[in-house]
Amino acid sequence: MPEKDSFSTIRIGVTGYSAQKFDVAEAQRMLRDAYNKIDKKHRDKSKTVVSGLTDLGVPALAYREAKTRGWRTVGIACSKAEEFDCFAVDERVIVGNEWGKESETFLNSIDVLVRVGGGNQAKRETETFKKLRKQVIEYDLPAQK
Repeated sequence: MPEKDSFSTIRIGVTGYSAQKFDVAEAQRMLRDAYNKIDKKHRDKSKTVVSGLTDLGVPALAYREAKTRGWRTVGIACSKAEEFDCFAVDERVIVGNEWGKESETFLNSIDVLVRVGGGNQAKRETETFKKLRKQVIEYDLPAQK
């Protein structure tokens, strides 16, 4: 069965820390806050969460929260992601063989971007998405040592 047309679905990109340590409870709160804002603004649309495929860090939290809400999940990553535990997403897209090669595909596939902390790649993706004049919800979350 084909997916509903893009006008009836909002695709939420989530970027943030993967390997870095951070306050997990605070990151979960931030994701719930962002999802609630998006859900309220787009009540009539189904939701799909798009992130980096791995079952690590912010992407893992983003996928778990999406599943509790009954939302669809998509993983977009380079082939190196397959060397890690991957979340059981509804759809998997592999682009290139190096980290960052998937960024353009990721950004072109989403309607809104949520950033929870994150390193250089997350910040680069966020700045690129802002230049497209699309909605960005950002949360600064300090890394822990």
